[in-house]
Amino acid sequence: MLFKQIEQNKRRTIFLMLLFGALVLGIGAAVGLLLTGDYLSGIILAAIILGFYLPITYLSATSQVLSMAGAKEISKADHPMLYNIVEEMALAARIPMPKVYIIPDEAPNAFATGIKPENGAVAFTTGLLKRLNREELTGLAAHEIAHIRNYDIRLMTISIALVGVIIFIADIGSRMLFYERGKRNNKSHPALYIVALLLIILAPLAAQFVHFAVSRNREYLADASAVELTRNPLGLKNALIKISQSGLDVKRANEATAAMYIVHPLAQKRRRKYKVHWFATHPPIESRIERLEQM
Repeated sequence: MLFKQIEQNKRRTIFLMLLFGALVLGIGAAVGLLLTGDYLSGIILAAIILGFYLPITYLSATSQVLSMAGAKEISKADHPMLYNIVEEMALAARIPMPKVYIIPDEAPNAFATGIKPENGAVAFTTGLLKRLNREELTGLAAHEIAHIRNYDIRLMTISIALVGVIIFIADIGSRMLFYERGKRNNKSHPALYIVALLLIILAPLAAQFVHFAVSRNREYLADASAVELTRNPLGLKNALIKISQSGLDVKRANEATAAMYIVHPLAQKRRRKYKVHWFATHPPIESRIERLEQM
């Protein structure tokens, strides 16, 4: 079953690339139409931006995330228990041993990164290592290893990159439209301008919605995969409870990297008691705990 889900993630990556790529070109066409009356020039400009931005983000995502978090790579001698736990879970998941990092931060949290299992990495805050016992740390490490095995990181990296392109082009279009109003070619049908304007306004919102929905779904899948690897839902359940009780923010986290963490790294947003929130990066911890209790 999980292998089918991994294959679905790979197919979903291709689907997302096509969907977001079409949306990027659509916004480009809308910007070109509104500003010059020529949608083709907008499509070409959007394609050029996409062609440069996406590969750069894809290739540098792992190093960027680790650098932004202030993570430092460790060896087995630095923290034997943590290193052994990650090694055990990597063996159980049948993936190469990922690099292990520690983030000097008192807020308990963790994340995984790496476009593919061969260059995977897992990072844990010092606050997490202080609060969790071995059983809980094993459950949490299994969750992060599952993200790598399930190719979630690749999916999220591409999603984040494409959302960024969409917002960037839409922002340029809206700014230029404000300054260049009245100067554009008006030969096209007025209805096309209305559609183009709506696309510029609504496309970034739709892209964020899809991105967050994918993010929430992958957390549930990683929780289930962690239980499959450890045969013990209590470890991850208790780890989530301890993390949810913390009122500390991960200092170097921000909205751009929030979806990478096991729970939202900003405590104020994490404490919101909602069951469904379309623009949340993570499902409610209460809902995740309920699912773990049912396993």
